Amino acid sequence: MSRVYDIVGKVGDEQAFRQEIRDWLAEKIPAGWRARWQGVREEELKAEIVAWLEERRKVGLATPHWPREWGGPGLPFAYQIMVYEEFARADAPELDMYTISLFHTPATLFEHGTQEQKDKYLSGITQGTDIWCQGFSEPGAGSDLAALRTSARREGDHYVVNGQKIWSSSSMHARYCLLLARTDPNGKRKHDGISYFIMDMHSPGVEVRPIPQITGESEFAEIFLDDVKIPVANLIGAEGNGWNIAQSTLSTERGLLIFGAVERLAHSFGLDGREAKDTWMRDVQHRREYAALYAELQSIRLMIRQLLIELEANPDKASPTLPTYIKLTWGPFLQRYTEFLLRAEGLEALKWQPSIPGTGHSSRLRMNDFLKSYGWTIAGGSNEIMRNIVSERILGMPRG
Repeated sequence: MSRVYDIVGKVGDEQAFRQEIRDWLAEKIPAGWRARWQGVREEELKAEIVAWLEERRKVGLATPHWPREWGGPGLPFAYQIMVYEEFARADAPELDMYTISLFHTPATLFEHGTQEQKDKYLSGITQGTDIWCQGFSEPGAGSDLAALRTSARREGDHYVVNGQKIWSSSSMHARYCLLLARTDPNGKRKHDGISYFIMDMHSPGVEVRPIPQITGESEFAEIFLDDVKIPVANLIGAEGNGWNIAQSTLSTERGLLIFGAVERLAHSFGLDGREAKDTWMRDVQHRREYAALYAELQSIRLMIRQLLIELEANPDKASPTLPTYIKLTWGPFLQRYTEFLLRAEGLEALKWQPSIPGTGHSSRLRMNDFLKSYGWTIAGGSNEIMRNIVSERILGMPRG
């Protein structure tokens, strides 16, 4: 018989809070989930993820970062960090399909949405019925997002939208989209004249085309918009203020999301070393490489810890440069470590296997993790662009 858990009720006693999470995870993590989710059909996977989200919702862990007034537990930031630590250590499945829904959408609506928008859309997220995607990047506006060309023209009580979006994660499953479109093409700066919308993905004129990846998956897609009508009521904030609002959306990629990803890899990193004690760890050169990579991983973890400390103290005064440095080090590290494992484990590691959703970059399928690691130096602004930002905006160097 399942016991009743009161995880949120343990706030104030860190040790009891952690222990309650550990006990709950030991009982509730879906048994054999990695094997069952590997290569599963999309609809079956969605059902599995919704069931896991519901288990988390029962004890306040579906949205640990949400305030009480919108269905969250209102956990202090330090306790949110503990949740992510314990989930990583227990190898609990991630909610990849709901990342935009659980982080980007609420971050946007909490700060900029109308009361009607919050009432209408937030409950569908917590219940797992509505998946959201993000319509930001375009073929000619990826790392330079402000160069977007998708247009939105107001006609009476709606906007007519035309254009194309790309690299939109989970958009083939999504009901709603956080969409950036240009309402004024004549702004003084390219950042001006961009507006922010909620788009119903079932609207006429919306076409989604999944993009096959090198691993055989299609985690993201292109979105084509042909005279799509969006009600004026679905405009978030003021017309033309979309660029500023988008910063609230993108801020969710700082802090807890990257913290969770790196902690999961740290857990997997330790397993790799222990499991290799009678194989490649017997080779002195491999041990040296592993030790050097371990030191690098710890430096990245320390940078993220510093960022979390700053965010907890005052989110508005957290370092604007530290997330850039974290991204510039994390992606290349991930590439080097996954390549090291391929070399150390030999030919057996080179075989292709169906991916395991919910594992991020810690699936422990060597070839899959290696191939997917290259996405980190592209997504969220390519590392080449990020280095330009560091040189020009942080170091004050002249443009080349």
